[in-house]
Amino acid sequence: MRPRNTWRILWKDLWMGPRSGIFLWMLFLPLLITVLIQLVFGSLFEPKPRLAILDGGDSEIRAALLAMEGIETTLLTDRAELERGVEANDWDAGLVLAAGFDAALRAGSKPLLELFVGGESHASSRLVIAVTTIDLVRQVEGRAPPVEVAIERLGDGELLPLDVRLVPLVVIYALLAPGIFLTGLVIVEEKERGTLTALLVAPLDLRDVVLAKWILGTVLATVMALFILVLNGGFGGQASTVTISVVIGAVLCAEFGVVMGLIAADQTQLFAMLKGLGIFIIGPVVFYIFPEWPQWIAMLFPTYWVIDPIWSSAVLGNGLGEVWVDLLIALALGVAGIPVVLLLIKRQLARGAAGAP
Repeated sequence: MRPRNTWRILWKDLWMGPRSGIFLWMLFLPLLITVLIQLVFGSLFEPKPRLAILDGGDSEIRAALLAMEGIETTLLTDRAELERGVEANDWDAGLVLAAGFDAALRAGSKPLLELFVGGESHASSRLVIAVTTIDLVRQVEGRAPPVEVAIERLGDGELLPLDVRLVPLVVIYALLAPGIFLTGLVIVEEKERGTLTALLVAPLDLRDVVLAKWILGTVLATVMALFILVLNGGFGGQASTVTISVVIGAVLCAEFGVVMGLIAADQTQLFAMLKGLGIFIIGPVVFYIFPEWPQWIAMLFPTYWVIDPIWSSAVLGNGLGEVWVDLLIALALGVAGIPVVLLLIKRQLARGAAGAP
């Protein structure tokens, strides 16, 4: 093997790859899935209450609402604009605080508190705004709330929204598309063009070609997975652990792509293999969406050891000390696959010598 030859082949694939529609589509697919999840699940199932405020004075209620992260608050100066905006569903509700509202509360009088709600707003948003406003009114008045709310979690599951639980699906696609599919595809294309057979009479080693494809898939999968994680909320305070987990997962996926590319005779057979093995690749993701299912079943899938360290570090915030076992198993699977890759290279050379494609 010659590193210089490997680098030349890798650079050629990086330069020529974007000219292929399939190449670009495989890189675009995880981004498309991310956008759909954020637009549909991130906004539809967990809307953030939107409140417009018209304050005639300098109320403490206005200041408290503006400082809250859980409510999207807009300060207005025109009553007609507030009413039109609420009616048009620009805001879920509109709050009007008259001049001297706080002073009237403390004096014991009952000033008018006007709260307009939109007919198309979510009931949960209206409830959050109403309860929060009433609680702030009591605080300004100097009275304690009539009840104290205690929230307790039952069971072992994490209280995570659905769009967060779908992160493994997006990440596995970000690793799968460039790592497995593109890696296998570029090898199959070399077969169909007769490049691999030509290597038998060229000064190149087939291992140089395979290594270049392996590195290509690893680099693209790593970049895409990290980018997708940034779009979905970052690294959970564990940037180094997340990066290590992603790189190991990308190496393993690219290795799987190399194996499939060396086995498949053409693109049709490669697609058939991907369809047949799809359930084994995507399977573990379902157990993150439904955490009440027996989690030990997910461990039977090889890709579990790729996605779980990423989930644990990026979403749950666990460090390297909590995920090193998963990473060690993933590395062991990668090492175990190296003899398979070498055997397939040897078989490809033998078929090339015999004149087979």
